[in-house]
Amino acid sequence: MTLPALALAAVPGRRLATVELARAIERRGFAGVYCASFGDGLGLCLSLAHATQELRFGTAIANIYARTAFDMGQSAAYIHELSGGRFRLGLGVSHAPANARLGAKPGKPLSDMRAYVETLKAGSKVYGELPPLVLAALRHKMVALAAELADGAVWANAARSHLKASLAAVPPDRLASGFFVGNMIPTCIDDDRAAAAAVNRKTLSGYLLLPNYRNYWKEAGYTEEMEAVESLLAKGERDRLPERMSDRWLADCTLYGTASEVRDGVDAWRAAGVSTPILVPSSTRGGQMKAFEEIMAAFA
Repeated sequence: MTLPALALAAVPGRRLATVELARAIERRGFAGVYCASFGDGLGLCLSLAHATQELRFGTAIANIYARTAFDMGQSAAYIHELSGGRFRLGLGVSHAPANARLGAKPGKPLSDMRAYVETLKAGSKVYGELPPLVLAALRHKMVALAAELADGAVWANAARSHLKASLAAVPPDRLASGFFVGNMIPTCIDDDRAAAAAVNRKTLSGYLLLPNYRNYWKEAGYTEEMEAVESLLAKGERDRLPERMSDRWLADCTLYGTASEVRDGVDAWRAAGVSTPILVPSSTRGGQMKAFEEIMAAFA
């Protein structure tokens, strides 16, 4: 059984425990660890370069507005060299609320990303070889930019049924030559499927507030659901959002249910074109550590 990768974040107070968890993930043979921007994902990746021996890891994603391209490049080149090439640098434009907290003033995502990557690459003459670059993508134009400038693309909460259409922006020869295709998939394991689905609905509620995600899901065929969500948001009725998350949409964007159903779901994502499914574990019974315990048991 080929195991998926896992998403990991080092939250305050649990950073040492998180590094130990990464060692356990390595021992169990998972395909890798991908670190979110919160909790300093790049810092966690530096720890993983020291704390693991064979584990592949990366950022999914590092926000380009949080660091200058030169500063990002220095850190990335250092981790790349130290890890022996096990590191991927996932870059993204993040989203409006996160950028507002940074005090950032983004321009147009495509032009900002192009300029950032070009500056990053130019700086390698100073700080050395860069790791493979992966761009966070949702819609066609950013996927095409990833195919042009980077070594892969990573989604978060993609619709599995729409992935083939998204990957049409990548030339077939690039896909055949090892172009990285990842997706962060909210995952909850419980024999009580309704309880697991409720957890995933809660996870995705925040993303429904973001226009770029709603536009993506409309493109993926969920116009009715997204228009219903927008109607609730216009009325200030955020607490009713789960009512508009159809089972069809939830099953297309997340994994939930029994361990067997989740394992089958990982296979379905691979069949859809995701070379590296990245599970984002949640639990009906506890926090992050409990969720990882359940994931490891499911793939033992």
